[in-house]
Amino acid sequence: MSLPRKFLIFGVMAFGMFMALIDIQIVAASLNEVQAGLSAGPDEISWVQTGYLMAELVMIPLAAFLAQALSTRWLYALSAGLFTLTSALCGMAWDIHSMTAFRVIQGFVGGAMVPTVFATGFALFTGPQRALIPAILGMVSVLAPTLGPTVGGWLTEAVGWRSIFYINIVPGIVVTVLSILLVRVDRPNLAMLKKIDYVHLAAMAMFLGGLEYVLEEGPRHEWLGDPTIATAAWLSLVGFALFLERSLRSSGPIVKLSPFRHSSFVFACVFSLVIGFGLYASTYLMPVFLGRVRGYNSLQIGTTVFVTGIAQIFGTVVAARLSQRVDARWTISVGLLLFAASLWLFSAMTPQWGFATLFWPQALRGFATMLCIVPSVNMALNGFAMAELRYASGLFNLMRNLGGAIGIAVVNTWLTDETRVHVAHFGESLGEAGRNAPDVVAQLAARIGQFTSDSAHALLMARSELGQLVSRAATTLAFDDVFRLMAWMFIAALLLVPLCRMPAQAAPASVEAHRLPS
Repeated sequence: MSLPRKFLIFGVMAFGMFMALIDIQIVAASLNEVQAGLSAGPDEISWVQTGYLMAELVMIPLAAFLAQALSTRWLYALSAGLFTLTSALCGMAWDIHSMTAFRVIQGFVGGAMVPTVFATGFALFTGPQRALIPAILGMVSVLAPTLGPTVGGWLTEAVGWRSIFYINIVPGIVVTVLSILLVRVDRPNLAMLKKIDYVHLAAMAMFLGGLEYVLEEGPRHEWLGDPTIATAAWLSLVGFALFLERSLRSSGPIVKLSPFRHSSFVFACVFSLVIGFGLYASTYLMPVFLGRVRGYNSLQIGTTVFVTGIAQIFGTVVAARLSQRVDARWTISVGLLLFAASLWLFSAMTPQWGFATLFWPQALRGFATMLCIVPSVNMALNGFAMAELRYASGLFNLMRNLGGAIGIAVVNTWLTDETRVHVAHFGESLGEAGRNAPDVVAQLAARIGQFTSDSAHALLMARSELGQLVSRAATTLAFDDVFRLMAWMFIAALLLVPLCRMPAQAAPASVEAHRLPS
């Protein structure tokens, strides 16, 4: 296969992966509009994101099995085609229940594109060309969810919230057709479909689905204190135990855990978990801060967080060059340190922070992300031939998304708890200085009274304004605490780097051996 054809195949698949990943966060800045448009409640609307991520988590490790059974070509084409169809259905959703159902299906079918392109890229290329693969895919992996709120915010303001789903239709059709025409890198083994271990599949779905449910609903319902969440947690634990048993003993396992025999892969998965935590949690927190504290609309939020995406592009160029010249352990050390530094800068936020003050912390985080992603991908996938590469790719990508799911749940809990603590502290402070608080309220009421003749109403407005000021200050301090805790987590991950060993690069011969005639 010629090199231009390889890059064309890889480009088509990478673009499909971009579509699947950007849709995780494309609704982040538009949830209020979607909620209003579908007449949904606050607890219901979160499932527009959660349902997608939950289903994608189940598909990512399953994709390796399906790629062998159906071939890379037909798995990818089916994934892209069904993703396009469900995108159109999401745009036509008539209530929150139909939207949630379509988003779950969209996340499940689209999830196959993510690990498949990683495995194919590493299998097709070798030498200097292979060095570009983790840089390109790393950029797509982090740029897509980062740009999601920006693109979603712009489209929602300009056209309406349904357009954030309709925009997938034309490029999705193109990716589907090109996948059928171009992606011929291996042969199907349909006999594998007759040997599916359905118990293993059900256990994996119960484990990952239950875990995601617990992580999503836990922060709002006191975790295991809620009977439904406790039940889901036990089902997830049972599913995990059964999943491990079938992975090790089944004659036809859905997911093979053999890549974990390699220590470099284990460390790479740990780094992927931490990076996913930081990437998705920080991408989630910024729109929440800008909307809740600053009162920004979806367009303003999208414009503000766009800085991170631009910085990631620069970080990709630097990381790609370093991957060919510098030991990956040095690169990821610098990346983790810079990521921690960016989070520490965020921990000094005030209620007045906007685009200008957030520029450098966001830019540093975007740049540092690529210095973390690229070496961790190399560390995870370089030591495998095609037979194991698919499973390694699925597990590695699962860790990143699992880290994101855990990250969003944990920071939500931290944010809620820390806000309560700071509100209590403000209450204590106002109580100790009680002789001054009434004077402040009276002054505010007097100023408001200049515009109204109703003194009682002016007093109520003054008290409300003081309450809002206290709430904004307490919430901002809680955000600062959360970012500081995340910074310490990245510093802790940095301590693991000296223990890593880089794997030898495997040849791509196995793909060529099973390649279909051009």
